[in-house]
Amino acid sequence: MTTKRTFLIAISLVLMGAMAPAQAAYTPKFKGDPARSDSEAAALGYMRTFLRAERIYKKKNNHYANTLMELTKTGSFTRRMASPDRGDYTVKFRDHKDKDQFEITMVPKQQDPTHRSFFSDEQGKIRVNEQGDATEDSPPLKADSE
Repeated sequence: MTTKRTFLIAISLVLMGAMAPAQAAYTPKFKGDPARSDSEAAALGYMRTFLRAERIYKKKNNHYANTLMELTKTGSFTRRMASPDRGDYTVKFRDHKDKDQFEITMVPKQQDPTHRSFFSDEQGKIRVNEQGDATEDSPPLKADSE
């Protein structure tokens, strides 16, 4: 009985070890997806939705939004998206009222190779940093295959 039990435990451990890498691997959401994890994909999706909403808002109002709440109901930007807590990420939004500019940074709560920081401004180019908060000086985001 103990031999059988030991055998079942050993088989269970082998199966769990074989399944672990399959669960950790990220499946790209579209061709050229630059995300390395589901959390990054969600953060980048938020940024794309935000940037689109800002473009629409500026076209209608001749200036960028001063707050995230002002963007609600613009494009696909919802009231819930105005919250800076985005799961594994925190949104840092800064507007430059006098210059009609903005900056948005997605900062991971725990930075690692699958949780990088992202930055964009009114230019619309998403930038990435693996070491700390991304800035306008960070390199542009590209698909990992590039």
